[in-house]
Amino acid sequence: MSRIDIAMEKAAFLRQGLQPEPAAPAPHEERRPAPPPQAPPLFPVPDRRLAPRNPFLVALKDPQSPVAEEYRKLKSTLVKMTKGEQFRNTLAVTSSLPNEGKSLTALNLAISLAQEIDHTVLLIDADLRRPSVHRYLEIENGPGLGDVLLGEAEIGDTIVPTGIGKLSIMRAGKKADNPGELFSSQRMKEVVAEMKHRYGERYLIFDTPPVLPFAETRSLARLMDGILFVVMERLAAESSIKEALASLKGCPVMGVVYNAAAMWSLDEPYSYYRKYKPAPAARVKK
Repeated sequence: MSRIDIAMEKAAFLRQGLQPEPAAPAPHEERRPAPPPQAPPLFPVPDRRLAPRNPFLVALKDPQSPVAEEYRKLKSTLVKMTKGEQFRNTLAVTSSLPNEGKSLTALNLAISLAQEIDHTVLLIDADLRRPSVHRYLEIENGPGLGDVLLGEAEIGDTIVPTGIGKLSIMRAGKKADNPGELFSSQRMKEVVAEMKHRYGERYLIFDTPPVLPFAETRSLARLMDGILFVVMERLAAESSIKEALASLKGCPVMGVVYNAAAMWSLDEPYSYYRKYKPAPAARVKK
């Protein structure tokens, strides 16, 4: 049947108020099979780039500042320590006490790494008691690590792209009544192993609770490739620091990040420190 005949037959059907049957494809116009569905990307492209306003996210808000430069130094040291025959990609950031800046340290480090061409980063908020990553990035706390551990969500469904370099996050998610038991469970070991296998070429940075008040970090630390221990100047007593480090004995502590150190110039002493107090000036001490 020619194209003219097909058009006339279609017009006749329409005049009678009927819908024409679809014409069979010509032999030389056989339909091609539909392409197989593609698997969703591990780090999906975000609909928008997050634009948090917190000035303490210096790696994003003030990248030319001295504090941001300290994070770049920390990043460079960390890359050298984790690269080798075996990529040590699971890292925990913790402290001895609350309010020492561990979450800001984890965020600024993750942003610094993700802004490089060679590094993709997944930041996991593993502080189920006082989650803060979503607050700093100014997004809601949706499904996250807590839901995964409770078997109520899959890992891939909880990852949120930020549009900030190649940074994605997993929020803390559902609060649990017993995070200490969850972190010491077989399920936690399976989740960490699955993430390490699935994202084997990416940095996985876990923002964990402080060591002394809670037990869960001690369990998670034993599953990590490395631990960054944050100490805030003038906050944690030496005895607290020693006790926390002693509790991590046998865990791969990579170094200490000395946080909120006073910074000054000859012209205006402590000017930058006053501006960003208590901005995290990250320094690693081996």
